[in-house]
Amino acid sequence: MNKSKTLVSVLTGLILALPIAAQAGKPVGITGDIMAVSVNHNGTATDITRNQDNANTVNPAFGKTSRPCPPFCIQPAVLAPGVETIAEREVIHYAKMMSDGDSSIVVVDSRTPNWVTKGTIPSAINIPWTKLNPAKGATPIDIAEIMQEVFNVTESEGLFDFTNAKTAVMFCNGMWCGQSPNNIKNLLKFGYPAHKIKWYRGGMQDWEILGLSTAKP
Repeated sequence: MNKSKTLVSVLTGLILALPIAAQAGKPVGITGDIMAVSVNHNGTATDITRNQDNANTVNPAFGKTSRPCPPFCIQPAVLAPGVETIAEREVIHYAKMMSDGDSSIVVVDSRTPNWVTKGTIPSAINIPWTKLNPAKGATPIDIAEIMQEVFNVTESEGLFDFTNAKTAVMFCNGMWCGQSPNNIKNLLKFGYPAHKIKWYRGGMQDWEILGLSTAKP
């Protein structure tokens, strides 16, 4: 066999091998040693994983770079004194603890239902930002019911008692979204302890960019 035929054979072999290698891909873990975390979502065991397609790209719904500001302005790294800003691994940690029976935690999607129906973080419940906002029609009775039923806050003679209030993990669409900041600021106005509020600033934008699982509400 001459050199030209040998070269053609080698190149042909490489070309034929390329699709197989591309299809195989490499595993995409949450961490180096965790591939999936099982949580409870609406009473069903649901795995949080990452998209295993190495060629996957971000959900187009979160592909925009230039949403008008206002209202979609960049949020600060620290939303309020005492409120801890957290990232994906911490959200997953809290979701796992809550799903494993820790009743002192609640993961809250602060977005309006039209956003939530597109997918939310598994284990989260939806409390739209309007429901805790008096300026948007939320009445004292409505707010009190949510505080008691969702956040385990007690009420006596019009005063809230936050002794047994849950650790609230709050998120919305991302670093340009004002829905979870609005919920958090209203909770603080009502007297909610800042150290019991955790804010996932990256929200669904970062969650989707990392290819993490979403669930329907």
